[in-house]
Amino acid sequence: MKGLFGAESGCFAGVAKQLLDAERVAVVAHVKPDADAVGSACGLAAGLRTLGIETSVHIGQTYPHPANLATVPGVDAITYGAALPADGLIVTVDCASLERTGLLQERIAAERERVIVIDHHETNPGFGATNLIVEAESTTTIVRELFTHLGVELDEAMAYCLYAGLVTDTGNFRWGTPRMHTLAAELLTYGLDPRQIALELMDSMSALDLQIMGSVLAELKEFREKGLTVSVITVPAEALARMSQTTVEAIIDYARALRGSDVGVVFKQQAPRYWAVSLRSTVIDVSQVAAALGGGGHVPAAGYSAYGSEDAVIRELLAALPE
Repeated sequence: MKGLFGAESGCFAGVAKQLLDAERVAVVAHVKPDADAVGSACGLAAGLRTLGIETSVHIGQTYPHPANLATVPGVDAITYGAALPADGLIVTVDCASLERTGLLQERIAAERERVIVIDHHETNPGFGATNLIVEAESTTTIVRELFTHLGVELDEAMAYCLYAGLVTDTGNFRWGTPRMHTLAAELLTYGLDPRQIALELMDSMSALDLQIMGSVLAELKEFREKGLTVSVITVPAEALARMSQTTVEAIIDYARALRGSDVGVVFKQQAPRYWAVSLRSTVIDVSQVAAALGGGGHVPAAGYSAYGSEDAVIRELLAALPE
């Protein structure tokens, strides 16, 4: 396939050489993984194995992946916890910061000389000895370009992995560049069923999911701050525990799509006084807002963690908005 990144593709060659020279590679996806994390990790691992490179996939948490990722090829072979191989390369994928590697954070920081970071988040500080951080629709898009330099021949399983990250991180192709359609067109030639994949990854909800989502959306609040209309959706811990990951992502999409809203915010209560916060906007750069609050992401979509009462974390966010 012709390169997806044009003149930028030169930065891939050095990473490809390091991987080809390795006897063993441990691929690390971020905690609380989404389809781009699992798709890029499992896809990269599958590709490296075709080259005879011993490869494993790791996530630094003790609990398994969300149910909606069960159909991604290779997901059942992921190792969870704090263990990594003693030698070889460590390649993080879709981890916007060192903290996103969870229980593996300390080990990765201590052995930085063997770490390669592959990511598409603009706010990634580059915590590896080698950092392939490229503006792209998904990390799976970067992995596809890397395969060209590695000489990996795609198959249906790898195509599914790459497509999973692409379709979800672009919101079913609602935001991105023409490159996403070029890649999708190639991946679909491997026999993928796009309707079924969308159903499996994004569209499947139970009656209970819809009932809980309705109660959460009914509590939506709007704020006017610094000339911006900010829509805030709060998901209490008890509701979050009963909802599927697909439903949580759907609520975030509602925050993005609200008519008349400049910034959509979802506060997901992980524990008492601890919140995972998702930001969406087509008006301001929310990656900068998230970075100011200790997080990161992309211009239209970002996130961070917050501590405090609901009122306190909302006030903190409003204060961080640009003038």
